[in-house]
Amino acid sequence: MTMKIQLSSQPASAVWGEKALISFQNDQTTIHITEKRTLNDIQKAARKLRNQGIDDVELIGEEWGLEQSWAFYQGFYTAKQNFAIEFTSLEEDDEAELYERIRCGDFIREIINLPSEVITPTELASRAATFISEQAENYVGQGAVSYHIISREELKERGYNGIWEVGKGSHNSPAMLQLDFNPTGNPDEPVFACLVGKGITFDSGGYSIKPSNSMDSMRSDMGGAALLTGALGFAIARGLTKRVKLYLCCAENLVSSKAFKLGDIIKYRNEVSVEVLNTDAEGRLVLADGLIDASAQNARMIIDCATLTGAAKVAVGNDYHSVLSMDDQLVTALFAAAKEENEPFWRLPFEEFHREQISSSFADIANTASVNTPAGASTAAAFLSYFVENYQQNWLHIDCSATFRKAGSPMWAVGATGIGMKTLANLLLSVA
Repeated sequence: MTMKIQLSSQPASAVWGEKALISFQNDQTTIHITEKRTLNDIQKAARKLRNQGIDDVELIGEEWGLEQSWAFYQGFYTAKQNFAIEFTSLEEDDEAELYERIRCGDFIREIINLPSEVITPTELASRAATFISEQAENYVGQGAVSYHIISREELKERGYNGIWEVGKGSHNSPAMLQLDFNPTGNPDEPVFACLVGKGITFDSGGYSIKPSNSMDSMRSDMGGAALLTGALGFAIARGLTKRVKLYLCCAENLVSSKAFKLGDIIKYRNEVSVEVLNTDAEGRLVLADGLIDASAQNARMIIDCATLTGAAKVAVGNDYHSVLSMDDQLVTALFAAAKEENEPFWRLPFEEFHREQISSSFADIANTASVNTPAGASTAAAFLSYFVENYQQNWLHIDCSATFRKAGSPMWAVGATGIGMKTLANLLLSVA
C-alpha cells in the first residue's frame, strides 16, 4: 500500500504527543513543520517512516517544493534501495534539479555502499569515467570528455609509484583515472580546476593491519573519489562550461608477499622521497601521484577529497566534512557554497609548522607524524602539501569525515550519505 505524505504548518494533535513531528490518519501521514522546524526535520521524519517499515510513499499537497522533496529523499534512502517515492509536481527547472540531485547522489552512495568484490580499482575508474561521459553527452554533447585509465605495471613504468606500491599487494591491480572534461572543444583551453580523489576500494591497513571492527566498513575508503565524481557530474548538469580534470587514485591495500612494508622508501616523480612508517596511512601515498599531475596543470584551483584520517572524524564526527587549506579566500568561497546548499563543513588547522612534523631519518618525509601529536588530520594535509607545487594558494584538502555512517542516525541510514556533492558543484560554478 502507498502511504500519502503531506506537509503542514499546524502542530499535531496532542494525542500524538507534545510537539510531535509526525501524525497518522488512515493511509495518510502528516509531517508537522512548525515555525522553528527546518529541512532537517523533514529528513528526520522520512527516516522515522522508513524505520517503521514504510517503503512506498506519495508526496501530496502544494507545500512540497524542491528543497523539501530533496530533504525527504535524503532521509528515506537506504542502501538496499528497496523503496519508492512518487513526488508531487514541481516547476520544470526544479524537477530537473531534483532528478539530477538524485541521479548524482545515488551514484555516489551506491558506489560507496557496494562491496569491494564488485568495486575493484579498475571498476571504480571505469564506472566514474562512464558516469561523467554520460553526463557530458546529456548536457554538452559528444566529444567533451576524454580519459585514460592507467593500470598494472604501466603505473610503475610511468612513475606513479605511490599508487603502484600501495596496490601491488592485491590481485586486483591498482589504477588511475585521468579524465578531461573540456566543453569548449579547444585543446588549448586553460584548466580551471583539478579534482583529485582517493579511491582505496578496500583498506585492510596492510601490514599495519586494522582490527575487524575498524575494517568492516573499509569498502567505503574510496568515498573521496566517489564524491568528486558525483560532484563533477552534478556541476555538468547545472551548466558547467569550464575545463576540469579529474584524477582518481585507485588501489586495494591488502597483505601479501608482494605488499609494501614498513620501512620502504617511495620515490615520487617530483623527487620527494617518503619513508613508510605505517602502511595504514596509504591514502596520502596514492593521492600524492594525483596531486603531482594536478599541480602541473596550473589550474585556478585544486581540490582533493579523501576519507583520509581517523583524527578528522574524532574532531567532527560523521556530521561534517573537514576542510584544511592555507588559502583563506578559497575556504571562504567553499563555506559560502556550503551555506547555500545546506551542507556541513568545518575547518581544521593547517599551518607551516605541521610540515616540519613529518620528518624522516631515511627519506625527505615520512607518511605519518614523526613527533608525538594527535593532530593527524593536519599532518596528513602537511604530507600532501609536498606534492602541491603552490600549496599555500588555490588548494583545498577535504578530509571526508561525513562520507559514510556505520550506524544510523535520526537523519541518515547506515551507509553512504553523499554529503558535499552540491557544495563542490556549487564551488566549481561560482568561483571566477
